[in-house]
Amino acid sequence: MLARREHSYLELTNKLAQQYQADDIEQALDKLKSQNYQSDQRFANEFVQMRFNQGKGSIKIAMDLKQRGIDNFDLSAYDFFALAKEVRVSKYGEVSPSNYKEKSKQQRFLQSRGFGFDEINCSFELSS
Repeated sequence: MLARREHSYLELTNKLAQQYQADDIEQALDKLKSQNYQSDQRFANEFVQMRFNQGKGSIKIAMDLKQRGIDNFDLSAYDFFALAKEVRVSKYGEVSPSNYKEKSKQQRFLQSRGFGFDEINCSFELSS
């Protein structure tokens, strides 16, 4: 499985639990971890970069990481404010929304992508 892409420790545990005993899984994964074939840090770095490139926001990425067993990953190296503006502009164009209904629609779109309120609000301010 690790030959195709990086996996978190939790992902591998869940996938292998369907076929193997828990003791065997833990022993095998600990060996992989000690030999640096499996790394949660390396997985998280690749995962965050992939999601960032897909235009996902910090809230969504943090939630997805948590589901994969990565709790405390520092996302401060990524500029989600600029990404929110880029995603909004690519979907709706450079022109600022002309009315409240259109602005709300764009805000909901960005929120569904996992951006926070500060990031969403700045995406409108930066375009002015």
